Amino acid sequence: MHPSTCSGCPELVEGQGSPPFKQSPERGWRVAAVASHPIQYQAPWFRALAGAVDLDVFFCHRQDAEGQAAAGYGTPFEWDVPLLDGYRHHWLENRSARPNVSSYGGCDTPGVDAALGDGQFDACIVNGWYLKSYLQAVRACRRHHIRVLVRGDSHLGTPRSPVKSALKWLPYRLLLDRVDAHLYVGQANKAYLKHYGVPEQRLFFVPHFVDNAFFADRAEAARREGQAGAIRSELGIRPESTVALFVGRLVPMKRPEDFVAGVGLAARAGSPVEGIVVGSGPLLDHLQSLGARTQAPIRFAGFRNQTELPAFYAAADVLVLPSDGRETWGLVVNEAMACGLPAIVSSAAGCAPDLIEDGATGYTFPCGNVPALSERLALLARELQARRGDIVRSVRSRIAGYSCSAAVEATLGALERVCPRVEE
Repeated sequence: MHPSTCSGCPELVEGQGSPPFKQSPERGWRVAAVASHPIQYQAPWFRALAGAVDLDVFFCHRQDAEGQAAAGYGTPFEWDVPLLDGYRHHWLENRSARPNVSSYGGCDTPGVDAALGDGQFDACIVNGWYLKSYLQAVRACRRHHIRVLVRGDSHLGTPRSPVKSALKWLPYRLLLDRVDAHLYVGQANKAYLKHYGVPEQRLFFVPHFVDNAFFADRAEAARREGQAGAIRSELGIRPESTVALFVGRLVPMKRPEDFVAGVGLAARAGSPVEGIVVGSGPLLDHLQSLGARTQAPIRFAGFRNQTELPAFYAAADVLVLPSDGRETWGLVVNEAMACGLPAIVSSAAGCAPDLIEDGATGYTFPCGNVPALSERLALLARELQARRGDIVRSVRSRIAGYSCSAAVEATLGALERVCPRVEE
C-alpha cells in the first residue's frame, strides 16, 4: 500500500502542496527519505532524485517562522525559495513534548515504522542519526528489510570530552555498522566514519552542495545590473576596499566576534579591508558594540533571505567563516564560491579540507586565532588585486565538483550497490 493512502497510519499526513504529477523514474527503485524538516539545501536533491527514482520524503517536524527565530536566526521568517515543490512529501506526527530539530528528543515519530513498512520501499535515505526519529527510521528499516543509506556530516573536530568520546565509540560503531551505505559529504565526514570502523566499500561521496546555478546567475545579474555596487554605496564602503563578508546566525559557534576583530585588526594595520555582517541573532548587540568600541569598519546588514543573498556575495570580495568545530560543514562557503568568491575558513569547520586550497581558493586559519585571520585577510586582499582572475577560476573549478548533479549520481551509485536491479 502506498503510504499516502495508508488508512491504518493516523500519524502520517499527506503533504499539502504535494506535486500533482506522475513521476517517471529512470531506475525502478522505490526510495524513502526521512528528514528533520524542509531545508533549503536538501530540496534540490529531493527534486532531482524524484526524477530518477520513485521517491517519497517523510518530514518529522513542521518548522514555523518562530521556530526559525528560536534556532538562532534572531528573527521569525519563512524561506523565500520553494522547499516542497517537485517531489512527494508527507508529514509524520511529531509526538515530542518539546518539538524542535536541534535536540535528540525534539523529533519523536513512532509512526515512521508503519509508513516505511507499508510503502514497499527498496531503500531509505536517513539524513543523520542525531534525532530520535532517525534512529526510529533505521530500526523500522531493519524490521521491514529495507536497505538503509545514511547521509550525515559529523566530523572528529567537534569538541567532545575524552570521556564522552570513549563512551560513544562502541555504541556508534555498532549503530554505523547496521547501515548498508554511508553517503559522506566530505573528507572530514569520511574520516569520522572510518574512525568508527565503516569499511571503504560502504562509503559513497555524496557532497554537500547548494544550488550553484541559482547563486551564480543571481550574483552575475547583481554585478551586471548594478545592485552589487548599490549595496556597497548604500553601506558607505569605499570603492577601493576589499570587502570581507560574514553570513550566518550570530551565535557563539559561528564566532562572529573573530570576524569583527579580524577585520578591525587588518584595517588598523593599513590593509584596505572593510566588513559586512549579514545575519541576525543573540550576539547582534554585542557585535555592534565591539565594532564601535574598536572602530572596526563593519557594516551590519541584518537578516537576508535566500533570494537576497547573491547580491551581497556579488558586493563582496571574500567570505569569512570563523566557526568552531560545531560547524559540521558551512554551506555559506558553497554559496559564496558559487558566486565566484574565495573564502577564509577556520580549520575547525567541516568544509575546510574539501573547499579550501591555500593560495588558490582562499585560506584556512587556526580557529580563534584572530591575528592569523587578520593576516590572511590582508594577504588575500593583496592577491585579489594582483590575480583576481586566477583565483576566481580556481574557485569555480573547485565548487563545480560540489553540485546537485554530483550528489544525485553518487546517490544512484550507492543504490545500485545496495539493491541492484535485476534486468528483465
